[in-house]
Amino acid sequence: AGAPANLELGLTIADGLEYVRCGTAGGVDVDAIAGRFSFFFGIGMNFYMEVAKLRAARRLWADLMKKNFDPKKKNSLLLRTHTQTSGYSLTAQDPYNNIVRTTIEAMSAVMGGTQSLHTNSYDEAIALPTELSARISRNTQLILQNETGIPKVVDPWAGSYFMEHLTNELYDSALKIIEEVEAQGGMAKCIESGWPKLKIEEAAAKKQARLDAGIDVLVGVNKWQVTDDVKYETRNISSEEVRQSQLSKLDKVKGGRDQGAVDAALAELAEAAKGNDPKTNMNLLEVAVKAARARATLGEISGALEAVWG
Repeated sequence: AGAPANLELGLTIADGLEYVRCGTAGGVDVDAIAGRFSFFFGIGMNFYMEVAKLRAARRLWADLMKKNFDPKKKNSLLLRTHTQTSGYSLTAQDPYNNIVRTTIEAMSAVMGGTQSLHTNSYDEAIALPTELSARISRNTQLILQNETGIPKVVDPWAGSYFMEHLTNELYDSALKIIEEVEAQGGMAKCIESGWPKLKIEEAAAKKQARLDAGIDVLVGVNKWQVTDDVKYETRNISSEEVRQSQLSKLDKVKGGRDQGAVDAALAELAEAAKGNDPKTNMNLLEVAVKAARARATLGEISGALEAVWG
């Protein structure tokens, strides 16, 4: 969305801490949940910064988990992460440049130690990917994995004066943001006040201003533009056809289910949402799964909760 690395890192780690805090406040042992967490980071075009971001993230999470929750299992200190190359960096102008951008971002994610990776297709700033663009996106990962040797080295930048200094700087900067979040009562309180959204919007506006002024270069957009039309295929999807197909599937599901069982499951879900049934102990997920197994639709499940909570 345009957030710089320190802001993304600080808000993401603070968010994770809030989830752990809510779980332990509800009586769940920290070691029962912390090892199951998985994080998600976007990977942008600032190559060295993105490598440092993932390196700093692991240290931040381990240090703050140990300080705030003192788990007994080492796995509770580990930060597992999925990463995705940045959709923010993709351009509709001269879209073939996005193949290069995605490759660079994927390299920094791998060198930073990501556990899993999604590479965007070059045409995603325009439409949903075509079969060709999706294949190029997939093959970007396959080439990095099987032809370059990059994934064979764990933390290849470790020991570099520059990278260690950048990692430490990013660690300290993100920690200040986390402390600011905690001072406001945690991430849940911050989201209620709109503070994270405001910070991200401010950062995105500053970035866009730098692009508009030509201070930051975006090849094919504000510098070295292509004068001729760039030809490319787009994937065209009929929204009406998709809608009719989905409605047909829903009709088939509803026609073959036990409506009495569905109604009973939705009623039980509504009672659990009210907190009136001690047997459920407000375990809405368990009751919602039961409703889904009775073939209640997602819309019906959401509707049952909305009827209680508004």
